[in-house]
Amino acid sequence: MPALSLTLSGTHHADDTSPGGTRAVVDRLRTDGIATVGGLDSRTKVLAFAGQVMTLVPHRDSDADGLTTIQDIGRRSLRPGLGGLGAGELPAHTERSSVPWPPRLMLLVCQRPADRGGEVLLTDGRAVHAHLAEHAPEALEALALAGTAFYGDGGGHTAQIFTRHPDGRISVRLRQDALAQFSPLVRRHLPDLTRAIGTVQRRVLLGAGQGYLIDNHRWLHARTAFTGRRVCLRALGASRAPLPAGFAPRPPGQTGAERPDRERGTC
Repeated sequence: MPALSLTLSGTHHADDTSPGGTRAVVDRLRTDGIATVGGLDSRTKVLAFAGQVMTLVPHRDSDADGLTTIQDIGRRSLRPGLGGLGAGELPAHTERSSVPWPPRLMLLVCQRPADRGGEVLLTDGRAVHAHLAEHAPEALEALALAGTAFYGDGGGHTAQIFTRHPDGRISVRLRQDALAQFSPLVRRHLPDLTRAIGTVQRRVLLGAGQGYLIDNHRWLHARTAFTGRRVCLRALGASRAPLPAGFAPRPPGQTGAERPDRERGTC
């Protein structure tokens, strides 16, 4: 898969602290579910930008300021649920799938790129849903059956991969590690899901200070294996601006992976 950079109508930069700049980010979240950021080359800048768009939610691995430092912690990362803190490949997932109400937003910003590898893989759940609707409708129905997925350990959460809301919008929730269990009704369709994710996935190269803000109820993210001292900062939280639930499914007959014309240049 070729490396792609994601701009989606422009990148928000650290020096743009105006209300208009923040509104532009929120507008992109409402339409595309994602916005890219640049110039956030310090912890202070990442924290300041995160505070503009979200109310931070603490995580098990976060530091006192609410940000989580994502870096290789060695063999301890081999424990279930700690794969993100290793140097290995990380499969497509949404954040905090094992809690009843996962945070709506996730911000990830690179502070130090890897020596080799460590590309981000971004997947729009709307595009996955559309691909399944066209190519594997039976699988799509199974992946939306209530209570067919269990995420977490004994204190985890029972859910489903796609949740259909009363207004017709859809949210996605997924993890693919040792803390994910699926009903037999779903397991036989997981290869269809894997193919759909691989078809619409985008590979993104992040430099220092570059990152992305995603709607965690719409976008999945992953990472390739890497070598070197790759360091990223992550923020999870509730959106300060109202956002509609999940995403609106693509109209029937509209096919193809979502590749907006605005996807150009460097992040």
